[in-house]
Amino acid sequence: MADAAVGKDKCGEQRLVSLPLSRIRVIMKSSPEVSSINQEALVLTAKATELFVQYLATCSYRHGSGKAKKALTYSDLASTAEDSESLQFLADILPKKILASKYLKMLKEKREEEEEENDDDESDIGEVLA
Repeated sequence: MADAAVGKDKCGEQRLVSLPLSRIRVIMKSSPEVSSINQEALVLTAKATELFVQYLATCSYRHGSGKAKKALTYSDLASTAEDSESLQFLADILPKKILASKYLKMLKEKREEEEEENDDDESDIGEVLA
């Protein structure tokens, strides 16, 4: 398991993290509050990100439906984000996918409900004025 966390660079030497530090630096610098980034903070952020992604993937795989196929799917990730209390903050980022036909049906039902509410409101106003 420890070997999976340790990457190798172009020269074959072991690296502490596998994620590209330059990309992480760009993401961190995109925040207006960050002016400079210490190299140690960069490496720690990369390592924490790797551990978080590993945790998310492990939880999703354990509780997902792809176990039989030995695969991790988007729906496994979305279900884990929705069901796990500690990962609830990802629910907006990893929404469950629905078919377009189901979405259109939901929109139609919502519009019908809004029209019924508007009709009820109008009849209430008519009763008050009468």
